[in-house]
Amino acid sequence: MAAAPASWLFPLLFLSSVFAFTSPATITIPISPSTHHYSSSDPWKILNHLASLSLSRAHHIKFPNTNVSLVKTPLFSRSYGGYSMSLSFGTPPQIVKFIMDTGSSLVWFPCTSRYLCAGCNFPNTDLTKIPKFIPKLSSSSKLVGCKNPKCAWVFGSNVRSKCQGCGPSNQNCTESCPPYIIQYGLGSTAGRLLSESLDFPNKTVADFLVGCSILSTRQPEGIAGFGRSMESLPLQLGLKKFSYCLVSRRFDNTQVSSDLILDMGSDSGDAKTPGLNYTKFVKNPVRSNSAFQEYYYVILQKIVVGDKHVKVPYNLSVPQSDGNGGTIVDSGSTFTFMEGPVFELVAKALEKQMANYTVATDVQKQTGLRPCFNISDEKSFNVPKFIFQFKGGAKMQLPLANYFAFVDMGVVCLTIVSDNAAALGGRSGGGPAIILGNFQQQNFYMEYDLDNERFGFKQQSCA
Repeated sequence: MAAAPASWLFPLLFLSSVFAFTSPATITIPISPSTHHYSSSDPWKILNHLASLSLSRAHHIKFPNTNVSLVKTPLFSRSYGGYSMSLSFGTPPQIVKFIMDTGSSLVWFPCTSRYLCAGCNFPNTDLTKIPKFIPKLSSSSKLVGCKNPKCAWVFGSNVRSKCQGCGPSNQNCTESCPPYIIQYGLGSTAGRLLSESLDFPNKTVADFLVGCSILSTRQPEGIAGFGRSMESLPLQLGLKKFSYCLVSRRFDNTQVSSDLILDMGSDSGDAKTPGLNYTKFVKNPVRSNSAFQEYYYVILQKIVVGDKHVKVPYNLSVPQSDGNGGTIVDSGSTFTFMEGPVFELVAKALEKQMANYTVATDVQKQTGLRPCFNISDEKSFNVPKFIFQFKGGAKMQLPLANYFAFVDMGVVCLTIVSDNAAALGGRSGGGPAIILGNFQQQNFYMEYDLDNERFGFKQQSCA
């Protein structure tokens, strides 16, 4: 059983970013929580907002729009649920902020002085101060042409059929790659593809494919896609592995950051990082939906809630021949998502083992989270342990702060969402069955071993 004081501990976020050179093989970029003070009634609204965003993100992941050496870098948590890093593009370099996203692949930044962002009035976001990349100030910036193979990374092998005057018989085509439009759970973005230099201390990557977005909805920062498609940052850099440790969002007036580590070194063979639990990545068998191919799938077999072992049904645990099912690890989702059949078993197990606490039904309605429990009369409280158990035996035991949010007025809520809400339009059963969000990843060292197709983790303090 885990115990914690019944105090107000809801996450607060702060952003800053610097580069720190550590060795010829490493570049460090910080990730840190931003600070924001809310009124006494805000925590319920914030929880509801984050739960809605998590469900919207799950909707996008599950039903995607199919038309569309060592480096360290600091990561900073953001008030709207993601983690931010800074990268340097262009000649001379321009520093731009990005959300690190393992659930998508394109790297794009707010671009040109005319960049517009609709619906970006998030806490701590000054729309006039969104860092923008200015192509005309970079001597290495150029539009990607239709004949450039990198254009096909985003638009597919038949992209030249979409370019006027670029048919198979025209060998002198100079037309640029078509504009892109990308949908996310939290809005969308549109722009043109650029070839640009990506600058790290002691290393410059030439001809890096990056999106120059000129119009976005609800995207106050760029996105650095860490997915499995060719246009992603890991594949463009030829990474052997990458890892991160996400700082907790429970810091008040404290500047903290953690490291995103990009390993571009030589082949290390099958050597495992000491202390990590590993489970294998698996591929989605459906090739027709390219979005499913860019996700990092693992097989979550069981969820342990106290003395109850909730077995994930095979059709939800493993990606099926229709592409549905399986678990993905997603740094871009805030709260973990579970399909209804799994979530209900988890929620009932929790409610049964916490039957001595009153269910806070009013808070459940206001936050969109459940179950919520009233602990206002308790100096401390006991909750069942919570463990994700993966194929191969790897176990991720969550600290209490990773599966409960503490709300003022003495109420705690489980920070896992399901698809029984209107946010998913009543649709369920498609795409990944479980999406492991970044709230549950806090204070875990996470390693994506791309060479050996495995996911490793261990609990540690990330601050």
